[in-house]
Amino acid sequence: MTAILIRGGHLIDPSTGLDEKRDLFLRDGRVAALDLPGKLDALAKKEHATVIDAKGAMVAPGLIDLHVHLREPGQNYKETIASGTRAAAAGGFTSVCAMPNTAPVNDSPEITRWMQSPDRDAAVRVFPIAAATRGSMGEALTEYGVLKAAGAVAVSDDGKPILHDAMMYESLAAAARAGLPVIQHAEDTRLTQNASMHQSALSFRLGLRGMPGDAESGIVERDIELLQRLNDNRAHLHVAHLSTQKALEAVRRAKRSGLHVTSEVTPHHFALTEQAIGDYDTRAKMSPPLRSQTDRAALIDGLLDGTVDAIATDHAPHAIHEKEQEFERAPNGITGLETALGLSLLVLHQQHRMPLARVIALLSSQPAALLHLKHRGSLAVGSFADVILFCANEDWKFHASASKSKSKNTPFDGWKLPGRIVMTISEGRIVHSSI
Repeated sequence: MTAILIRGGHLIDPSTGLDEKRDLFLRDGRVAALDLPGKLDALAKKEHATVIDAKGAMVAPGLIDLHVHLREPGQNYKETIASGTRAAAAGGFTSVCAMPNTAPVNDSPEITRWMQSPDRDAAVRVFPIAAATRGSMGEALTEYGVLKAAGAVAVSDDGKPILHDAMMYESLAAAARAGLPVIQHAEDTRLTQNASMHQSALSFRLGLRGMPGDAESGIVERDIELLQRLNDNRAHLHVAHLSTQKALEAVRRAKRSGLHVTSEVTPHHFALTEQAIGDYDTRAKMSPPLRSQTDRAALIDGLLDGTVDAIATDHAPHAIHEKEQEFERAPNGITGLETALGLSLLVLHQQHRMPLARVIALLSSQPAALLHLKHRGSLAVGSFADVILFCANEDWKFHASASKSKSKNTPFDGWKLPGRIVMTISEGRIVHSSI
């Protein structure tokens, strides 16, 4: 690998509290040095380093996405690991955690290792999340220790929540012994059958069956109760894509009582409400659904006050023909890797005055800590050379047609967003550049 000197930029690293002008030196895929502007020039010359002029740009740790669907194996027509990670790089992500709802389901060490093989041609690092139960059917646990040894960083039946109390209790206990978090898609599917949007006056007017907010909060409350009953301080429950005020309040109470409960919120849930559905726009159909303005405001408050631990995209690509059908029949999900930073800066930093360092922490250092991704989400010496350069106050327009993803299902097509990504470096390799 060649050495790289990033000079003239404003370095922001929440993991160390650094927020000032610094030059950064990368060597052999790691952060080798950082110093005051100009102090590393001699070292760069000595080692024949590539010099990147970062004047006017922010230099930050590469972003980490806790929740993506890369669709491979089995659904290559929607996305591949190669295309999905190229979209990640374009959005400033240097690590992505891939959900197990592939075909076949990632419930084995063989599939877990297959996803990480160099043959997949991933642009950034892929960390598989393995199925919590065999086939994600909620009937028998997978082998958590074996899956962890193969590279899994968490277990989840994402999209198929673990409904039976005894099975969820066993999952939390087994994951605690293995040292893995259990990531729960909190949805009582017994209350949401044939539903396609949030249950509200709007769903009634549109003639669509709605998903009640209690379908989410009920599962969150149940899982917290099981965690408390387990009484094992190694156990870690992570609530995926929180979308309701009531579920957020349950997480807040659990944290205050000392339980190891963490959560994530997606950019689409803090940027949009159910009103985005408009005239049955399937690009705004997702699970959990877009909620009310009250829910959206509560999620933003949770991000601002520290209740929510991370921002995750829930990147869910679908083919055009799948989304271009009746609203009830169209699949749930939108793409999100290339718009996450921009939406976070727009809504949280510009509109709600969240400090820039806090935004970056929610997208980098905190996700790394949640899943114990060592030496990531940081620019400290010795960390992996995962770095992004972006212009925080420079607007750019997102065009879905130009997306690196194979799929274009997004409600943010044509949006003007701040935070243009200048460059993404993954483990010392330049994987995206707009220079």
